[in-house]
Amino acid sequence: MPSLSHAWWNDEWNFRKDIALDLTPAGGDIAVTATDVPVLLRLSIANFSYFGDVKGDGSDFRLVAGDDKTPLKFHVERFDAANQMAFIWVKAPQLTGGTNSDRIHLYYGNPDAPAAGDAAGTYDANQALVLHFGEAEGQTPRDSSAYGNHASDSTATLAPASLIGGGAQFSGTDSISVPATSSLRLVPGKGLTLSAWVRVESEQSEARVLSLEDGAKSLVLGIRGLTPFAALADGVAAPVDVAAAATLAAGQWHHLAVAVGNDRLAVFLDGVEQGAATVSIPEIGGTLYVGGSPAGGYLTGAVDEVQASTVPRPAEWIRAQARSQGQDALLVGYGNDAQREAEHVNYLAVTMRNVTVDGWIVIVILAVMFLISVLIMVGKTVMLLRIRRGNREFLADFQKAAGDLTALDRDEDEDEEDALSGSALMPALDGGGDKYRFSTLYRLYHHGAQEVRQRTAASTAGARATTPSLSAQSVEAVRAAMDATLVRLVQKLQSKMVLLTIAISGGPFLGLLGTVVGVMITFAAIAASGDVNVNAIAPGIAAALAATVAGLAVAIPALFGYNWLNSLIKEINADMRVFVDEFVARVAERFE
Repeated sequence: MPSLSHAWWNDEWNFRKDIALDLTPAGGDIAVTATDVPVLLRLSIANFSYFGDVKGDGSDFRLVAGDDKTPLKFHVERFDAANQMAFIWVKAPQLTGGTNSDRIHLYYGNPDAPAAGDAAGTYDANQALVLHFGEAEGQTPRDSSAYGNHASDSTATLAPASLIGGGAQFSGTDSISVPATSSLRLVPGKGLTLSAWVRVESEQSEARVLSLEDGAKSLVLGIRGLTPFAALADGVAAPVDVAAAATLAAGQWHHLAVAVGNDRLAVFLDGVEQGAATVSIPEIGGTLYVGGSPAGGYLTGAVDEVQASTVPRPAEWIRAQARSQGQDALLVGYGNDAQREAEHVNYLAVTMRNVTVDGWIVIVILAVMFLISVLIMVGKTVMLLRIRRGNREFLADFQKAAGDLTALDRDEDEDEEDALSGSALMPALDGGGDKYRFSTLYRLYHHGAQEVRQRTAASTAGARATTPSLSAQSVEAVRAAMDATLVRLVQKLQSKMVLLTIAISGGPFLGLLGTVVGVMITFAAIAASGDVNVNAIAPGIAAALAATVAGLAVAIPALFGYNWLNSLIKEINADMRVFVDEFVARVAERFE
């Protein structure tokens, strides 16, 4: 689906396609800034998947500059929604040489938009002829420029499928002629540029692809063998002939061009200058022929997109033509499609407004479960982290006082309140003061030390022995007392963890229950009303799914929290078991 976009040229258009103009050597290879270049946009299923969102005739297309404010002149040569193909010409005001940041935007998706294509405006004032060959068979080609230099006669076959839309096919005896006009002529002080796309299957004896002929004077762009050439004859001196340094590849389309002006004649192949000569430029009017003339030089092959300009076009301008019109079209890059963001639409609010009563009941229950889970996770996390830190502090002191097993204990009366219960998360442990406030190891130590004191005192009462001793049974009794304390401490550490497991397993099922009931109600309402359409179904389904989302929102945090807390509890439990073994071993060693 098209992504949402915030910047938008006109809110009446729903969609936009971003188009980048790559002028780097890897793209259009335009090093110097070129202006007013007609660029071809080729839309197909490979780069444009939304022909169904465009009006049937493509009249809702609009081209806008990269600033998303300036409309650009354009026209649609062909739009075929059935075959998912379109050819659009747009006038690029400026191609900034050497960059890949020039952009234009193609807007579409407005069923009420009138046609706005302007073929004449797509080209600048120097463009005297543009033949697209998009006419039906039997018609003569018509000029798309502002000058209306339409062909007067044609024996070529117009093919509906060519390089760019339609094209002209020449069999070796055919030609197209454009009569002489004041706008289509070579003027010495101005110059002339002729160009066309050509495909030949074999070598040509000497074919004239384009020729402006005025008696003995002529300007010719042709093919000799497979080598392009340009020739200029002034009717007096011998013609100046310039052959290209490169040759054509048979069976492939190539862009040929000749530019004459500033006492220079140059021939171009695929946008690259292949040869040039210094010439004296005569004035040439007369007829422009395509594919051959009465003087001979008939072409066997196909021709498309014939253009003529009354100035010598710069090399960058000609290269931009070749790099944007061919099959590769390296100059043009097709980006993502974007959709206009709907204004003032809060989809979450729309969904929640459609939640039914049963859905709200499930969501409220899940909200309470979520709140309880959060309180448990926060409280348990704070408590367990404090216990872990307190255990480390006590264990460090216990290791230092290894000589006296009861040195750290305070022989005070024990509070009946359990160390891990009460209003505080971890109240001060009996006999330990504030220093070991949060240590479960101290609680084990305290009970073990009390057992040792009681049993050593009993062993020395009424006897002359000054060194107390403990029997093996007494040592085991100390261990049993400490193990009992450990079990009670672990039970307290794991208290309320079951509520997290209930949230993990029960939350999604409650959410699913709310979704299923909501879907049932939605379909029952549709059946009762008889209104079966996506607008009637979608809000109810979306609202029903809100219960499942709520269930997952409860279960996922609870799952993460449970695993984290459980790992802390296991760590503390392991520390306590190790401490019991260590303390009992020292008691047995000290009082053997």
